[in-house]
Amino acid sequence: QVQFVESGGGLVQPGGSLRLSCAASGRDFSAYAMAWYRQPPGKQRVLVATITTSGERKYIDTVKGRFTISRDNAKNTVNLQMNSLKPEDTAVYYCNTGWPGTGYWGQGTQVTVSS
Repeated sequence: QVQFVESGGGLVQPGGSLRLSCAASGRDFSAYAMAWYRQPPGKQRVLVATITTSGERKYIDTVKGRFTISRDNAKNTVNLQMNSLKPEDTAVYYCNTGWPGTGYWGQGTQVTVSS
């Protein structure tokens, strides 16, 4: 069964950094683009960053230059390094395959940016 387990979230002050990690299982994800999504309070889940099988990275405009997505195919893990965090980055963060993802979603990890 496909499973995603996200970790690394927390409370951070504006300008701070966090590194999110995701352990994926149930499939050989090296053959898939992988992505991070986020769902702000009261809003829909949106795609934030994607990394293709060849390592090409794509980001939404609001996180370009601040977030970096990476993957380790041997470990089936995907990471998201988040720097210069802003209050508007507050959300529950999820990993999955590239848009639109699989039908399986993990619990996510809460990121709260506040002073």
